[in-house]
Amino acid sequence: MTTTTSTRTTQVFRVYIKASPERVWEAITSPEWNVKYGYPGHTEYDLRPGGAWRALMPADMVEQYGVPEVGVDGEVTEVDPPNRLVLTYRFRFAPDQEAEGFREVVWELHPEHDGITRLTVTHDVTDAPITAGMVSVNPAKLHEGGGGWTFILNDLKTVLETGSNLAGES
Repeated sequence: MTTTTSTRTTQVFRVYIKASPERVWEAITSPEWNVKYGYPGHTEYDLRPGGAWRALMPADMVEQYGVPEVGVDGEVTEVDPPNRLVLTYRFRFAPDQEAEGFREVVWELHPEHDGITRLTVTHDVTDAPITAGMVSVNPAKLHEGGGGWTFILNDLKTVLETGSNLAGES
């Protein structure tokens, strides 16, 4: 008899947002909304199992810094609006990032009391140290975009609650 032990490594990020799950879902999945928070660019989803999704970088960043037009991509594997979105996720900024392959990201939205939504993002970073470093908080690299999911989710919260992102842009 052979026993195999598998260890899965995940990073879990949670934020509470004063908005309905429907509004949070729209902010996550709509390019008109998701361009307003997080890192530059916007995200497009084909919201069906097997559908593609991708995070597009702004043209000026592609031209100035040589980043790829599609910085992150993957496949939608589960859609249950406005409760749950599951997708695969891969960074494409450098060959070593792409070599780590696709990882699973789960977005879970849960209504709380008084119009609050609990948003939890769970990112599988098993055997993906580059991805793990990029999605976690690195305070020393915040000026370089090292805020990971914590920055993105807090920026999303700020946009939905105030109308402006953390940089003060609406």
